[in-house]
Amino acid sequence: MMRLDLERYKELAHNKAKENKAFVTRLRKKKPKTLDGTVLDAHVEVFERLDCLDCANCCQTISPIVTDRDIDRMAKHLKMKRPALIDQYFELDEDHDYVFKETPCPFLMNDNYCMIYEVRPRACREYPHTDRKRFYQILNLTYRNSFVCPAVYEVLETMKRVY
Repeated sequence: MMRLDLERYKELAHNKAKENKAFVTRLRKKKPKTLDGTVLDAHVEVFERLDCLDCANCCQTISPIVTDRDIDRMAKHLKMKRPALIDQYFELDEDHDYVFKETPCPFLMNDNYCMIYEVRPRACREYPHTDRKRFYQILNLTYRNSFVCPAVYEVLETMKRVY
């Protein structure tokens, strides 16, 4: 595994923002039949080199949308009543979705491990979403995530070489 230089990735993502936005827009219109396979191959290759525990930038800087099911699972695991868990950790955002009140995530430990890993929110389990089907549906999200996650940036770069 290579050591992540998060600042370098942030700089690269910002330097290529205009190019990447244009690429994502073009790809959304094209909807290549091979896109899901290409992205999955890139995902596998990137995660052979990068380790989320070297980064955890997502946990440090953004909050996932947390569903009612996530909250129920977390409350049970933490042996807390649902209202107490919500009051302590969550707020409703402008779309009326639950998100963490603060960043970094209150469950992120100093070694970048998650205190509630087994019951973490679905959005955390699925992040960075580079291994899903119908990938063309989340191209705009992928563009935004490229500023947060080095793996997403790398997957996007691979996609640009292919398409």
